[in-house]
Amino acid sequence: MKRRAYIGLGSNLGDREGRLRTAVSALGKTAGISVAAASAIYVSAPVGAAEPQPDYFNAVVAIDTTLAPRALLDALQRIEHDAGRARVAGERNTARTLDLDILLIGDMTIDLPGLRVPHPRLQDRAFVVLPLLEI
Repeated sequence: MKRRAYIGLGSNLGDREGRLRTAVSALGKTAGISVAAASAIYVSAPVGAAEPQPDYFNAVVAIDTTLAPRALLDALQRIEHDAGRARVAGERNTARTLDLDILLIGDMTIDLPGLRVPHPRLQDRAFVVLPLLEI
């Protein structure tokens, strides 16, 4: 079954705009995913960072997917890894080459370890809400 999902994209290391564009392209090349729309790129200050960091470039992409939620998360994490993202257990709000978050999947509500949909802090983050509203 095909569902509309919304993915938040962020990068604050290296070629931030290039990483976001590459991520959108990688999403479109992933089996079971087609990109339906992409927002403009927004710039935002890091949230909750313990140390100074560069600003983030953020966007939101609407996709249509036949992937199950966990398979979608796995696909997003592969794209992050390919962009040089190194996940460290327990670390939050750190600088990163690429961050891809599932914001919404249709009208689904999911509360599993490592996967919560809608994204638990979606409404608190203008850098997600504004591009989401745009598309």
